[in-house]
Amino acid sequence: MGLEIKIPPVGESISEVTLSRWIKNDGDYVEMDEIIAELESDKATFELTAEKAGVLKTKVSEGETIAVGTVVCEIDTDAKASVAPAPAEKAAPAAAKEEKPAAAPSAVAEPSVSYASGHPSPAAAKILAEKGVDAAAVSGTGKDGRITKEDAMAAANKPAAAKPATTSPAAATAPKVAGARNARREKMSNLRKTVARRLVTVKNETAMLTTFNEVDMSPIMELRGKYKDKFKEKFGVGLGFMSFFTKAVCEALKEFSAVNAMIDGEEIVYHDYADISIAVSAPKGLVVPVIRNADSMNLAEIEKAVLELAGKARESKLTIEEMSGGTFTITNGGVFGSMMSTPIINAPQSAILGMHNIVERPVAVNGQVVIRPMMYVALSYDHRIIDGRESVGFLVRVKQFLEDPARLLLGV
Repeated sequence: MGLEIKIPPVGESISEVTLSRWIKNDGDYVEMDEIIAELESDKATFELTAEKAGVLKTKVSEGETIAVGTVVCEIDTDAKASVAPAPAEKAAPAAAKEEKPAAAPSAVAEPSVSYASGHPSPAAAKILAEKGVDAAAVSGTGKDGRITKEDAMAAANKPAAAKPATTSPAAATAPKVAGARNARREKMSNLRKTVARRLVTVKNETAMLTTFNEVDMSPIMELRGKYKDKFKEKFGVGLGFMSFFTKAVCEALKEFSAVNAMIDGEEIVYHDYADISIAVSAPKGLVVPVIRNADSMNLAEIEKAVLELAGKARESKLTIEEMSGGTFTITNGGVFGSMMSTPIINAPQSAILGMHNIVERPVAVNGQVVIRPMMYVALSYDHRIIDGRESVGFLVRVKQFLEDPARLLLGV
């Protein structure tokens, strides 16, 4: 009996997904609950599992975008793993024993011609059409000379034959270009299309401005250097910069509520909690998981949350719930060497803080020029809801918390 496997509902507002990869191939025997395919929506990656054991029959190709509820494969539940059909090549010797010896060819006999000779299989025909290869120029290795999928792929991968030289003036004067000049096209993933659409929407629909400041990171670096070993020994995680920035942001948001608010139609929604979105670079693009109630966490709890979410992002295991919501975003371009940037707001939020790389620079301290590890920080904000006084005051407050970490403990 054939059991149809459909694309399950994967989240609110998601109506279609892309079948990014078949983990099991057509004709494979699969066990119940075994992962058979990987699905990608505009927000996250999901796994499709076998509902029963049997032989897999795929109906959708990799890279296709399909609607939720579409049948993508069938599982033959009556088939057994031990009775998989033998390959045609192994059955050929047995069949050969039943054939009668061929008569010796006469001098005037015409060669035997098969309809399959020179004709491509459906899969091969599709490949040849896509690559612009003439079937007449391909030698078939299949039964009776039929062109197989492998023949078509081999022909498509062959370098194009050189065209005969011409004597036209244009050809004679064409400049010679050294080195390879290859180009390739890739279909945009749902995630990349959604990111592109959201970024353009934010630029067009918000009054976005950016204000900058700089932070002397020496107090935090000294604190980390003094306690990082004891911190890791006690809590099992390292003491990084992200926990300090998250804690500083949460404390500053308590004083500047507009930075933690968002516009909904003709209303402003203020939040008395801080769900901090952390921008993470994942293999398939930028994702922004959320640390819930970060304002009530200590440094160790924040570090554990960041470590867990970053690990899930790298393995494409984040769920829709883990990336939904958020009242404020932090992004760290410094890990890639960025010195200064203007981050784009993560809609529908109203502000985002950008961290950058730490560089030792000469600065004036108490009338003396000293070398300090400095970081530029940037706050992009929606001027429709956040005034310049609030944006600058918020960033200054974050700077004060970071340059004097004791304020984070005392709340002053």
